[in-house]
Amino acid sequence: MTDFVFAVPGDLGRPTGGYIYDRRVIEECRRAGCNALHLALPDGFPFPSAEVIAQSGDLLHAPPPGQPVLIDGLGLGALPAEMLRGLRRPLAALVHHPLALETGLSAVQQTQLFASEHAALAEVSAVIATSPTTARILAQDYAVGSEKLVVALPGTEPARRATGTSARPRILAVGSVIPRKAYDVLVEALHGLRARDWTCHIVGAIDRDTGTALTLRALIDARGLADRILLTGAMTREALDSEFDAADIFVSTSFYEGYGMALTEAVARGLPVVATNAGAIPETLPAGTALLMPPGDSGAVAAAVAQLLDQPQLRRAMADAAWTQAQTLPRWSQTADIIATTMRGLSR
Repeated sequence: MTDFVFAVPGDLGRPTGGYIYDRRVIEECRRAGCNALHLALPDGFPFPSAEVIAQSGDLLHAPPPGQPVLIDGLGLGALPAEMLRGLRRPLAALVHHPLALETGLSAVQQTQLFASEHAALAEVSAVIATSPTTARILAQDYAVGSEKLVVALPGTEPARRATGTSARPRILAVGSVIPRKAYDVLVEALHGLRARDWTCHIVGAIDRDTGTALTLRALIDARGLADRILLTGAMTREALDSEFDAADIFVSTSFYEGYGMALTEAVARGLPVVATNAGAIPETLPAGTALLMPPGDSGAVAAAVAQLLDQPQLRRAMADAAWTQAQTLPRWSQTADIIATTMRGLSR
């Protein structure tokens, strides 16, 4: 028997935080005896064509009557409220971060996505947010009632402590090359530190926004850093583990994160973190593990990274704090249990 259907647009195997979250929830729910059936919605969200919307409606109508359906926010926020209402079944939303908060949108797109997601969220019985920050935004800006809100933090697997590099310090950044990650800010910061000894690996998909990736490569070349900053593209889990193991400092220059799973992965490996204070990041990172600065400030990023490069004792103290805090991070089994409990409650 299927406990609930989990509808996710696009390829569930994509190596991004939201898709990793969705995959792990399905895996852990099944491991715990809750049958979560994956329903693949078409690609094209959050700006679906009329054809994609029609196909999605047919797919969401297909499960047996009364079957609860959890819809990933990437899809739900762009689906018409009338269509959701017409499904006549228990619905829940999983919101990683509101669609209108994505960097690089035009004012018209922001307005369109805000209105669409606001209306869609009114049609569901439960809203699962991946951080307290996102839950507060949904309550304050999207009129989601507290009785509908549930927080299910992403899990973090136990990992061995990073050993770092044996020569020059390695800086690691993880996440798809898209405008929101603001890797241009990181490159400018590192350009200001070119007299110091370091290398940097930026690990993440370069095909989600090819224009941004090409612009970033051009910036790296223009700053004379092609031999020191490597864009690796997306990696297998094993290869990414090796990148974390070889790192000495983790950096995130993101303009916004609904949680920031790569940040807790860094903490789980005992890495000191330099990050922005945007979105949920300050709540995601345990005390003593990170240096935080405003988003978009390359000078502040450079100053923070310089501190860690120039003060090995500070780097070690923050690494020790991260390793200690790693033991307190939530696990995926806890995440899945919250979601399974919420979905079972809808079928009663």
